[in-house]
Amino acid sequence: MEEAVLTKRKESQAEPKFCGKLRAEPPSLRKKKIPTSTHSPVLLADHFWTRYFGLDEEASSSTAGAQFRKLKNNLPDAPARTRFAPSPTGYLHLGSLRTALFNYLLAKRTGGQFLLRIEDTDQKRTIPDAEQRLYDDLHWAGLHWDEGPVVGGQYGPYRQVSGLSKLRYATDDTNMRFFKSERTALYRTHTNELIDKGHAYRCFCSSERLDSHARHRSQAGLGPGYDRKCADISYEESEDRASKGDSHVVRLKVDGYPMFNDLVYGKTGQNKPNVSKLDFIDRVYDDPILLKSDGHPTYHLANVVDDHCMKITHVIRGTEWMPSTPMHLALYNAFKWTPPSFGHVPLLVDKNGQKLSKRNADIDLSSFKDTQGIFPATLVNFAALLGWSHSQKSDVFDLGELEKIFNLKITRGNTVVAFEKLWFLQKAHAQRFAASGGPEFDQMVNSVSAVAEETHPQELLAPVLEGRTLNEYVAPLLRADAKSYTTASEFVERNSTFFPTKLDRSPYTPASTPLESSDSEPTPTIPMQALHTAAAAFTLVPSAHWSVETHRMNITSYDGSESVSLPSGLEDSPISVDKLFKKELYHYLRWALSASAPGPGIPETMAILGRDETVRRLQEANALTKSLVPSVGRRVPKSSANKEKGADQSWMGSLAPGKQ
Repeated sequence: MEEAVLTKRKESQAEPKFCGKLRAEPPSLRKKKIPTSTHSPVLLADHFWTRYFGLDEEASSSTAGAQFRKLKNNLPDAPARTRFAPSPTGYLHLGSLRTALFNYLLAKRTGGQFLLRIEDTDQKRTIPDAEQRLYDDLHWAGLHWDEGPVVGGQYGPYRQVSGLSKLRYATDDTNMRFFKSERTALYRTHTNELIDKGHAYRCFCSSERLDSHARHRSQAGLGPGYDRKCADISYEESEDRASKGDSHVVRLKVDGYPMFNDLVYGKTGQNKPNVSKLDFIDRVYDDPILLKSDGHPTYHLANVVDDHCMKITHVIRGTEWMPSTPMHLALYNAFKWTPPSFGHVPLLVDKNGQKLSKRNADIDLSSFKDTQGIFPATLVNFAALLGWSHSQKSDVFDLGELEKIFNLKITRGNTVVAFEKLWFLQKAHAQRFAASGGPEFDQMVNSVSAVAEETHPQELLAPVLEGRTLNEYVAPLLRADAKSYTTASEFVERNSTFFPTKLDRSPYTPASTPLESSDSEPTPTIPMQALHTAAAAFTLVPSAHWSVETHRMNITSYDGSESVSLPSGLEDSPISVDKLFKKELYHYLRWALSASAPGPGIPETMAILGRDETVRRLQEANALTKSLVPSVGRRVPKSSANKEKGADQSWMGSLAPGKQ
């Protein structure tokens, strides 16, 4: 009867064609079959390291571990097929972005493929818009998958159990149509295979019995476990009860949980045989559920089957999944499949050592993207540095640069998330965008312009624009002060003096210019009239030559040293009188043009404001400081301008040589 049942099942439950024949081995392995004797947990793990790291197949487990430790920071010598397999029970957050990024970078660094797979086995907790948000967020970050939903692929479907996609990315392509029956049938086929081979069994225990069993053990202070009550049910009886619709789950009959070599932590696990735990209540075993009573797979079964059928070679995931890895390896052993390489990245914690909760809205990707205005390049750069070490001189990388230098030098232990680093990287990438231009810089300009329009009435903006569009006005301001850019709103607030026409200046106070450190020492005096004269000279530049370069040359070449009054006895002091004058001049010009607010340099400020607005502000500052000019004083000499011969200097007005 057993043979008849097996024959009938093989005819009616043929494995879906999209998984192929269990798993096609790469050509390099077809000549080197795994001996039957190597299907023990330890020897199978040795073959695993032989396949992916080129270790000697005859090496002992200890030798493999030693060779692994030497190679753990190196990349695999063959293209890696990696995957990111999120659940649509929540939104993408900082930790899951890092997981996706590391898998993406490993694939790109080795010339492999990066897959996206939706693991929606937990239908009760699925959030309706989570999957669409996931697609949007990954595209925003630049992590485009080679196979998966939207793009398709030969190993699909890439969603585990849900019905036809109704997302806006869905198409009519057959690779895009995800029917519930397809992948669920695959899991059932593989589960039945394990039952047929004696590696799994149906458990018909009621939920009441299981709850009572678990409660009694908990009250006795004992750990969880199952007593294998249903493991002794005959194959025929199990088949008959299942065919009649008796409610049941399917459990893996585990012989042992093997140790494994982790890409980050090295050899780990407990090498624990699944022997019965005899206590004063009963014997129990750690036999995990593979197929739930509703016919849907558990995460562990779906994860292993999908990784195998999709030919995944490397799995990078958080350390919270490390306790589950021996179970997954036991399942690989039961199927007699070669497992992928596993690497577990450290947990993300705050400065107090507390794990960052994925339910915290502050680390949700939408918070960085929409609320804080973080650049995609900034967040990707920040995520890459969370647990990964490199030998480069700078920590600033864009995605393309990361693809070229990524390796498996991932640190052990928890990783403290310091958000100060995030803002440092934001400023660094802002400077890159400002220097290179392109769509990222255009987006910065649009964002700042939008905030400026919201916070400043049009009638206040019109005078400073001087016929320019707001974007044309904002662009040079961003280039000049990109080093201070964090968000568009903070940038407008920091540079608020560039937008209104009326400045709220405090009374002018001269810069401190002591010759010595002691306050009792006499200091030189810079007459206000000399500052007025210099400022007026700079305004003589016509609009056609109103540029940063012109203003920088004029200010640098202006000589106001003769106007400095040195105290008696300091006439022969080695101190640079011109340097003292320039310091006071810059101090005065910043007060006059931007009310002493920090921001771009003075030449850049004059060029951005434009000639008319600069002249207006300097004249306003002149009027506010008239009282500081003595009624009688010696004549302040004019500047000695740059005397480069042959240059057209007529536009320099009174600054031109020979017109003093």
